[in-house]
Amino acid sequence: MTTDPARMPLDGPRLAALKIATQPDLRVEVVAVAESTNAILTQRGRGGAAEGLVVVAEHQTAGRGRLDRVWESPAGSALTFSVLLRPTVSPASWPWLPLLAGHALADTLAAQGYAARVKWPNDVLLGSGAEERKVAGILVERVETADGPAAVVGIGINVGMTAAELPVPEATSLALARPEATPDRTEILELVVTRLLAEYAEWQSGGSAAAARLRTAYAAACATLGREVVVSLPGGADLTGTAESIDEQGRLLVVNRAGERVPVGAGDVVHVRDARSDG
Repeated sequence: MTTDPARMPLDGPRLAALKIATQPDLRVEVVAVAESTNAILTQRGRGGAAEGLVVVAEHQTAGRGRLDRVWESPAGSALTFSVLLRPTVSPASWPWLPLLAGHALADTLAAQGYAARVKWPNDVLLGSGAEERKVAGILVERVETADGPAAVVGIGINVGMTAAELPVPEATSLALARPEATPDRTEILELVVTRLLAEYAEWQSGGSAAAARLRTAYAAACATLGREVVVSLPGGADLTGTAESIDEQGRLLVVNRAGERVPVGAGDVVHVRDARSDG
């Protein structure tokens, strides 16, 4: 058993007892090893699992991120988990789910003293300028089931990783960002799941007013807005310009060099100024 406080095993009984008023069907399962918690929940969702099922792996060996990037973290060094949701909002609102999840995660970490912000659409960054580093990523997948479409929200947070264990130089961990604090993985998971499900419930039931509040709150927490960016678009082209705002569909509006406002619904965003300052 690890002696590093930041890598202590998750407290399974404590997580199993977690109750949230906004999600009466909440159930948290801890597995020792999994290739992908998203894959587990996809199978469970197709098998009829209820909304609110959370699967968290002590060690995930083949996690997938956006753009099908594959990654693995040392056992006990991260939080890797997935949440099953069954949204009843209109299909036009589904693109907001990844942004909602990113906002909920960034707000949770900010409330714990971390300088957390969101890079569109849902990467979570710590720090700013040349010190800006990615600490978490989110992958939301739509799954067709016999009970209707479901959403699997996969989240990976670097918790106790050392600098040598980080997957890329542009990453960080909670332990590195605040060496004076020892992150508790069980507590962080409880806080993130509680915040995510509370924001999800409000978004689901609050109609257009809740959607407008989410859009405003997300924009306030978004590190991308106002920055020069390069967006690698799905077709292979690059879009360079200034990230201006988030539209009602959750798309990033980029003003290109010709002064045209271009909506971006999918793409890999690089904050150009920060890339230059990092060398």
